[in-house]
Amino acid sequence: MTVSRVLRSPEAVVPGTRERVHKAIADLGYVPDRAAGSLSSRRTGFISLMLPTLTNANFAAVAHGLTEALRPADYQLLIAYTDYSLEEEERQLRNLLARRPEAIVLTGAVHRRDAARLLIAADVPVVEIADLPSRPLDHAVGFSNYQAGRTAARHLISRGFKRIGAIASAAAGDVIDHRGEERIRGFEDELRLSGFTTDYVLRHGVPPVSYDHGAACAALLLERRPRVEAVFGVSDLSAVGFVMECQRRGVVVPKDVSVMGFGDFEIGAEINPPLTTIHVDFHALGSRTGQMLVELLRHPEDRPSPHIIDVGLSVVERASVRARA
Repeated sequence: MTVSRVLRSPEAVVPGTRERVHKAIADLGYVPDRAAGSLSSRRTGFISLMLPTLTNANFAAVAHGLTEALRPADYQLLIAYTDYSLEEEERQLRNLLARRPEAIVLTGAVHRRDAARLLIAADVPVVEIADLPSRPLDHAVGFSNYQAGRTAARHLISRGFKRIGAIASAAAGDVIDHRGEERIRGFEDELRLSGFTTDYVLRHGVPPVSYDHGAACAALLLERRPRVEAVFGVSDLSAVGFVMECQRRGVVVPKDVSVMGFGDFEIGAEINPPLTTIHVDFHALGSRTGQMLVELLRHPEDRPSPHIIDVGLSVVERASVRARA
């Protein structure tokens, strides 16, 4: 009973006894069986996090911020990834729910119908991140991808460009970057509203996008006549690949073509010329999600109406975009 009290409520045990118990635990290499303990307490200490990919530094920043916020409250992350597939999201969700997480964090606001039913039936806090749905399943922490696209288009239009393009992935059956598509939709809408053509908007390849995607898109756009004057990459990774392909072809950025990205990845600031981009604080996104969950789990009797937190976005101006003379 004393050992159990030390593990569950250490403040209820006098310091001397607590130290002797911890020494015995260390000497024996004992690890408490939390799965068994959860049968009686109904507390597993796990929070599920569903990401579209593990290769994106921004999603790593989300996991970092979330972990930092949850760790003081003794919660641990169970991470799964979907490769941008809604079918895989549903499969991974079933696997995670079998482990009885106390809350679920998942990327985006587009889910299959059965997945949405599972989330509602789980009866635990659910937070959709990196998007800003008007009607979330439960709670949301993110930003408007649509507005990110419109912001990018407005920035390039304000610099005097006329032939403005964008590069994004295309849908491949069930594999779709819904958030990236929202950015491109916003970008196209802003072009149309301002009287510009969307003929230079290119959807090519499958998600997740990376440098090779940007290089392939550069090859396709730079060979058009007349050539595109400015390009927005749905991700900094694509935008960096675009810049690299320009350099291989002797196309000077920004003299011959200006390039803008999204995500403010570290590599964007280090290439030459450094990349103009749209910044979102993904670490803060994860941190605010964690803080919200700690409060929700600390007071489970108070099930508030949906919380929707907009972390915002901003343009970071660098040398890859130059106004037309």
